[in-house]
Amino acid sequence: MGKKLLIHNDKVQGIHTLEVYRAHGGYASVEKALKTMTPDQVTDEVKKSGLRGRGGAGFPTGLKWSFLAKPEGVPRYLVCNADESEPGTFKDRYLMEKIPHALVEGMITSSYALGANQSYIYIRGEYFYVARILEQAIREAYAAGWLGKNILGTNYSLELSVQVGGGAYICGEETALLESLEGKRGNPRIKPPFPAVAGLWGCPTVVNNVETIAAVCPIVNMGGEEYAKIGIGKSTGTKLISASGHINKPGVYEIELGVPVEEFIYSEEYCGGIRNGKKLKAVVAGGSSVPILPTELILKTAKGEPRLMTYESLSDGGFQTGTMLGSGGFIVMDEDTSIVKNLFTFSRFYRHESCGQCSPCREGTAWMEKILHKFLNGTANESDVDLLWDVQGKIEGKTICPLGEAAAWPVAAAIRHFKQEFIDIAKSKKFNDVSHYNRLNKIAK
Repeated sequence: MGKKLLIHNDKVQGIHTLEVYRAHGGYASVEKALKTMTPDQVTDEVKKSGLRGRGGAGFPTGLKWSFLAKPEGVPRYLVCNADESEPGTFKDRYLMEKIPHALVEGMITSSYALGANQSYIYIRGEYFYVARILEQAIREAYAAGWLGKNILGTNYSLELSVQVGGGAYICGEETALLESLEGKRGNPRIKPPFPAVAGLWGCPTVVNNVETIAAVCPIVNMGGEEYAKIGIGKSTGTKLISASGHINKPGVYEIELGVPVEEFIYSEEYCGGIRNGKKLKAVVAGGSSVPILPTELILKTAKGEPRLMTYESLSDGGFQTGTMLGSGGFIVMDEDTSIVKNLFTFSRFYRHESCGQCSPCREGTAWMEKILHKFLNGTANESDVDLLWDVQGKIEGKTICPLGEAAAWPVAAAIRHFKQEFIDIAKSKKFNDVSHYNRLNKIAK
């Protein structure tokens, strides 16, 4: 059984309440940080830990914190990105719903390290009920003196608020999130300047994911060096994985980074194997925006080595033979899965969620959806495979924010690894799942 640091108490009755959370060691990181450490010392521990952003990018958290500008007399902000809109990802929701005080505690400790006296949790609109759970936890923290003026009798004060978004995928991008938090339309900003210099209301701001902020608590409690001993190489600590698809045991799992992918899929401790005794066909390892990999490449690298659940192992070989850990949205597909049908669903989502600010994304996502729709209704030609490849190539690297890449990468990977499936459908002039096509066709119209 792997070590758990974030959801080890998720099954404890009443763990969502302050009383029970405190009884199980909650808010120890706040006491340690505020009473025995300086803000810079907290940041140093996060650096030593090797913690990388758990929202998808995997950028070193301590390094990101060190970029925060600290001009005299200018407020700084910490904003938690709880927008979790990536298809296939639901681990942040689980953490906030089951153990909301873990996030509140992480916000206090992290805000102290950054010198922020006002912090925000920006949560997606569809998580409205989770926002209410967080707000209750925040009220409890205020009442007990963990938030507000002079926390624990120190000279540090913090105000914490929850802001519910409008349900837009684009607001998962940090600058679009900040625009929305300021009351504007959630369009991504051109960078530079980066949020660390000019973020919320033009002030220095750090934006971190829910899991990233929650992980600060065990790092402060156990020390950065001890945390770094968990995992492998530059992939340190534990990671929450949202496992879904054709597996026997879908759910949220906390793994020590370095677990072999094959073990994660087939062991009873985790996914429990492919349901109904089917064979594995493909996996999307880090949420819908990362490249899909067929069985032979998700279980082993191109060098024949076992593929591990780490940032480095999953990306080994680049996008030709690798993928990304991303947000940890682990989607498993069995032998009966249509890659084309799955890709159409992804592409329809990205077309709908494009903010329209950049023409390559606005027009390209619409074209990819239209071309894929031709495969489903039996009007595609073999040349449409090449056209689809050409369109995705005109999006990647040509937009303000990563949504363009998020839409293009799944298309490129599906063609790269499953091109024959597209060609076979184009040749036969029919799609083998008519009921599914009819439903999608009504939606598309």
